[in-house]
Amino acid sequence: MNWHGHDRTVDVDDLVREVDDVAKGRAVAVALTDLDRFGHLNETQGSAAGDKVLQVWVDTLTASLPKDAIIGRLGGDEFGIALPGASAENALILLDEVRSHLAEHPVDGWVIGATFGVAARPPHAIETEDLFRCASEALARGKREGGGRVAIYIEEKMILKSNYYSRGSLDRLSKLAGRENRTEASLLREALDDLFQKTR
Repeated sequence: MNWHGHDRTVDVDDLVREVDDVAKGRAVAVALTDLDRFGHLNETQGSAAGDKVLQVWVDTLTASLPKDAIIGRLGGDEFGIALPGASAENALILLDEVRSHLAEHPVDGWVIGATFGVAARPPHAIETEDLFRCASEALARGKREGGGRVAIYIEEKMILKSNYYSRGSLDRLSKLAGRENRTEASLLREALDDLFQKTR
């Protein structure tokens, strides 16, 4: 594993160059991840508690990822990960296992929640820097939708065509979006994420 160590940070450009060195133009999945409510933990329990949770986070990541994984700390509790040769679905399965393990092993009573945003080449982007941008958007969506999940990037522009969906289904989707005060696209993304989780 190419691990930069958690005592120093790197930036996304460093990870992009490293991924391009080993997997330029080839299949790769990338992820951005951070802990849920980590700031709240530091504020309420103190920095020592935060450091302890962060160390468990680091140990779990480094012990769980494949030998050819690339991982770097981007700052605070945020990390960037690259999995050469992996698809988005492969990454979802692996990272959801990491997320579940963390959640099932509290530290001094604190349940560690983590959210991951995932993108892969193919199909989400060709250039590695664009992959990390897609992963960032997926992470933000995962946070908006409650955290504690692995979210795969889905383009914001989701076109609904009446020959793909019945008028009744589109009407029901529109009403549900209004009732939940959400966009139709976000509801469809959530349904896709649930499908991926069920079929992993």
